[in-house]
Amino acid sequence: MVGPLAGIKVVELGVWVAAPAAGGILADWGADVIKIEPPTGDPARMFGRMLQIESGENPPFEMDNRSKRSIVLDLTTDDGLRTALELLAAADVFVTNVRPAALQRLGLDFAAVADRNPRLVYGLITGYGMAGPDADRAAYDVAAFWARAGLADLLTRPGDAPPFQRGGMGDHSVAMTLAGAVCAALVARQQSGQGQLVTTSLYRQGAYTVSFDLNTLLLTGQQVVMGQRESMGNPCMNNYAAGDGRRFWIVGLQGDRHWPALCRAVGRTGWLDDERFSTARARAANGRLLIGELDAIFATRTLDEWATVFTTEPDFFWSPINSIEDVLADEQFHEAGGVVYVRDGDSTQAMVATPADFSGTPWEPTAPAPTLGQHTEEILAELASRGEPG
Repeated sequence: MVGPLAGIKVVELGVWVAAPAAGGILADWGADVIKIEPPTGDPARMFGRMLQIESGENPPFEMDNRSKRSIVLDLTTDDGLRTALELLAAADVFVTNVRPAALQRLGLDFAAVADRNPRLVYGLITGYGMAGPDADRAAYDVAAFWARAGLADLLTRPGDAPPFQRGGMGDHSVAMTLAGAVCAALVARQQSGQGQLVTTSLYRQGAYTVSFDLNTLLLTGQQVVMGQRESMGNPCMNNYAAGDGRRFWIVGLQGDRHWPALCRAVGRTGWLDDERFSTARARAANGRLLIGELDAIFATRTLDEWATVFTTEPDFFWSPINSIEDVLADEQFHEAGGVVYVRDGDSTQAMVATPADFSGTPWEPTAPAPTLGQHTEEILAELASRGEPG
């Protein structure tokens, strides 16, 4: 194993995306992750069919489950549950998003498991938290993260229907939070010798994602007003279209610093002394006029031509509005480590990388996602060799 978590043993009992994604991050970072699946498999194994991918591949499942080992256990049977408990007795970390009430019925709740392995870091993702009337309510990220935590509402234009979130957005965010929290608990264990329960929720993750807005409301009672593109209070923080129809965002957050660079880039240095635009207050008051002027100017050149102009101004900050096809074609995405190559026999498979690197303990995926139960016999043999037959 390679990576900063080499030597760490993780047991995952997860379904769909959130906990498997957390386990996937830990596996990327070098942990030995054993994925417990029921005889029917993690339901996420159906994603490929649900997405009607004709090749038979299952890219979402591959993303979150590479480098793991799969064992099939029927936890409704004494033998299956006994094996799961033996795995947990020797593990460093348990990761799950099964609802707490179900875990308790199985005897896999924190108190029961920690009694057998006090050093275990028990990582639990819930929908809505551990307390309150909805603590045991079922949730997908579209509900708890996207809808209930306020993201959908904040991104809805007045009069429009709420937008749809993309697949797994909240799940992958909460997975990274849990992975970080698990690592923090492992550090704490080095000092205390004791594991602990580590929890997060899709609801909390969603609220943290919009905490810029939520904390403003909490502390002041005011809501952050988001303007319309045609009348933004700061026209230098807005999106525009080039002459070829491609859109881009300029991000001139600091007026004194970024406004002169914009004026030079568009060839309108006279605006610097124009009382309509010379101050941030004036630009806000005349935002619709200024945006109209900029729309007309940006329409005169292609985005590639504008990109050449923009590079001459170090204080002009901007970004193209990329499609996902654009992202995959972007040299910077690849140079920044956005793609990782997963070994599969004699070939490799390009996949999206998890978003953290380590200079002293570099990681790399070791295998594609396992087939259902691929490592059952191997893992049972390991238990037997320790004198702990399943």
